[in-house]
Parts: sequence; C-alpha cells; structure tokens
Amino acid sequence: MQINLPHVLAEMEVAFARYEDALVNNKVDVLDELFWNSPHTLRYGIGENLYGFEAIQAFRASRPSQGLQRTCMNTVITTYGEDFATANTEFQRDGVARSGRQSQTWMRTPEGWQVVAAHVSLISV
Repeated sequence: MQINLPHVLAEMEVAFARYEDALVNNKVDVLDELFWNSPHTLRYGIGENLYGFEAIQAFRASRPSQGLQRTCMNTVITTYGEDFATANTEFQRDGVARSGRQSQTWMRTPEGWQVVAAHVSLISV
C-alpha cells in the first residue's frame, strides 16, 4: 500500500479545507454532502454520540450557528492507497479555555471523498 500518494493527498487536503470552511460558516448542506449517507457513519462529539447519517444530519440542522470560528493547528492528513484517509487536527476557539481535537476517517465513494467516522473532544490547555 502506498502512503500519501501526492495526487491523493492533494485531493484530501482540498476535501478537508472544504469541510473546515463548511463547519465554521455553518454550511449545513455541504457538511451533509461530506458525510457518507449510511447507517454505518458515526460521529462522537463533545456531548453526543451520533450513529448513522440521519442522526448526524439532525444534529447539524439543530446546532447553533454562532461561535463556530476556530483556528486549526497540527493538522495531519494521511492517505492510504487511493481510497482511504485520515485527517486529524487540534483546534482553538477564541475565548475558550479548552482546546479541541478532531479525528476523521475518510473514504472515496462514488460521490467523492466523504467522512465515515469522526470524533471531537476537548482538553484543558
């Protein structure tokens, strides 16, 4: 298996940047597009465990649209072959004493790169 093929890594960097833009600008339709529409998709959040695309979609539709801006640090994207990748980042929000961590597992689907599993947590700084 080839790790970080340049063209696949470039695709994932674009996908991750698109996700980040959609997240901080509350583009719910784009976030929905970037999560695999499957009952197998999951997202463990700071205060919720979401199983299946429909639960994730409902969470995104109901969350507040304010206070989403953040700064990412130490982002590591790794691709495995042509169709699988992980993206991990640390983040900080202004005025928040805790920093965050986000891990995502991405898979190439017929619709493009999509998140199949995600985990978000906070840690005291």
